[in-house]
Amino acid sequence: MAATVSLRQGDLVWGKLGRYPPWPGKIVNAPKDLKKPRGKKCLFVKFFGTEDHAWIKVEQLKPYHAHKEEMIKANKGKRFQQAVDAVEEFLKKVKAKQEQNSGDDKGKKAEGKSKKQAGEKKRKASGSVSPTKKSREQSPRKRGRPPKEDKDATSPQPSSLKKLAMKTVSRFSWPPPTSERTTDDPHFHHFLLSQTEKPSVTYQAISKRLKVSEEVTGSTSIQAADSTAINGNITPTDKKIGFLGLGLMGSGIVSNLLKMGHTVTVWNRTAEKCDLFIQEGAHLGRTPAEVVSTCDITFACMADPKAAKDLVLGPSGVLQGIRPGKCYVDMSTVDPETVTELAQVIVSRGGRFLEAPVAGNQQLSNDGMLMILAAGDHGVYEDCSSCFQAMGRTSFFLGEVGNAARMMLIINMVQGSFMATIAEGMTLAQVTGQSQQTLLDILIQSQLSSIFLDQKCQNILQGNFKPDFYLKYIQKDLRLAIAMGDSVNHPTPMAAAANEVYKRAKALDQSDNDMSAVYRAYIH
Repeated sequence: MAATVSLRQGDLVWGKLGRYPPWPGKIVNAPKDLKKPRGKKCLFVKFFGTEDHAWIKVEQLKPYHAHKEEMIKANKGKRFQQAVDAVEEFLKKVKAKQEQNSGDDKGKKAEGKSKKQAGEKKRKASGSVSPTKKSREQSPRKRGRPPKEDKDATSPQPSSLKKLAMKTVSRFSWPPPTSERTTDDPHFHHFLLSQTEKPSVTYQAISKRLKVSEEVTGSTSIQAADSTAINGNITPTDKKIGFLGLGLMGSGIVSNLLKMGHTVTVWNRTAEKCDLFIQEGAHLGRTPAEVVSTCDITFACMADPKAAKDLVLGPSGVLQGIRPGKCYVDMSTVDPETVTELAQVIVSRGGRFLEAPVAGNQQLSNDGMLMILAAGDHGVYEDCSSCFQAMGRTSFFLGEVGNAARMMLIINMVQGSFMATIAEGMTLAQVTGQSQQTLLDILIQSQLSSIFLDQKCQNILQGNFKPDFYLKYIQKDLRLAIAMGDSVNHPTPMAAAANEVYKRAKALDQSDNDMSAVYRAYIH
């Protein structure tokens, strides 16, 4: 993309960032603490339909109106269309404000003219001239503030469009002083947040500074804004980062770490998966042991407990590279017993251990919007802050090792059970002669509305089960959650029922499809 005209603050534009499609936005003032990147000329853009904002190179910007048709033809996604709708709504409000102010100005002019004519008639009738006006005509103007009438004549007020633009831009001085907080423009809420939170609830750490809050439970949460399109706002750690496992989740995480300026060394069992990241600036590690020995902090994201153990304890594994002070962060979703065992062997070699499983899916991983649940060495947690900001929107520290594994299994148990219920409802609608699309339309307008619900129902309606979260992995998490309930003699009948449906779907060869393919267990 290349800018063909001069752009300035307040202009609507299409902005291109990295591998993401062009997105509609508005050029605004950048917060004082977000310094402009050195080098090429950049403008600060706030994107519509998201909480994203970024310094964008001028050559990656195009005027909104001139390229609207071209961009709409090239992009058909639902979130993209919502962003375009937000722009159009914004423009309608600007136009309405213009018309209102124009009407007010005409009324004021007409009123002023009639008063002036009345005054002239009065003066003519009396044959006198106002002493004030006479003295003004005869004596030279003194320095100082002009009289009110003259001030209005010599210093015209900004046009209604400019006033509205000034008012809108002022909303983006993040974060506003505590005493002057204003409600965010609803058109600029992140799509995910706007569906799940009240409009007044926003992430205040827009500048990517961490906000740490102690909870009643003793856990600590670090909340950060969306990091997908924030260019240069994260100060990457100077520590060398290693990453093991480039699956659906790991690939998105590594991409965001690199994008935010981290030094990353990667390894994957299938070496070809590393090629793309090498091109993006990553270093290649030949073995897990080599990655750990050459990096300060090494992350790993594996499929299941067996893979997580093999990575650490196997030949040329993580344990062989551990030295005193080396940090190992396991992001795999595993059972508490497995993660506790791994922590013990890492610490026994003088290493430092943190578990940090992630909640989300491939899309959220790519967007840098994962939720990280961490437990273990709090010092490692703090050392990982810039990494967590790059890969996620929120992270929680939950205390001792094992707590994050327990919490993640509970979350995925709820998610897996919900997905099975969605599939059950969709098939019941079909066999009773009800429209599945109408069912979705009703659910989206109900208190059950969520991005998850919408996306998974769309998968079912379109028959598109391309994996965003593998069915085999959600079934694995259900199995581990049921076992965790058994270990403390706690019943999990809903999860157990859902687990049986997923097992049926796996028997129908749906393991490598998205979890929404559990729908097929009901129709075969």
